[in-house]
Amino acid sequence: MSYSERDAYGMYVDTGHQGPGPALMGADTLIGDHVHNLQNEHLGTIKEIMLDMQTGMVAYVVMASGGVLTLGEKLFAVPWEALTLDTANKRFTMDISKERIENAPGFDADHWPDMANQAWMTEVHRYYQTGAASR
Repeated sequence: MSYSERDAYGMYVDTGHQGPGPALMGADTLIGDHVHNLQNEHLGTIKEIMLDMQTGMVAYVVMASGGVLTLGEKLFAVPWEALTLDTANKRFTMDISKERIENAPGFDADHWPDMANQAWMTEVHRYYQTGAASR
């Protein structure tokens, strides 16, 4: 199901570029969106959106990959700037190989990292080549 199918308020109806989306989108409509790479390989599904409460900006999405019905799935914190909205296919894309995402630092649902920890944040941004780590 894509963000337009979860749009309970009709925000994404084409009104000649008026209204909120896709320039502004409801966070709850993005939960469940698929993430693909540029080779059109499915990488995972967005499970959560993490907000930086000091800046008000989206810091990460939590993406799930693998497993069956959440059993055995691996979770990844993906920096927001690593994602691009694909409005044609109503999903997100990342410029990363499937093998690299399979080897990315991840966690399981019972052991979330301290996402506010500066060392952890630096490691994640370095892995995805985003933020201060890419400069």
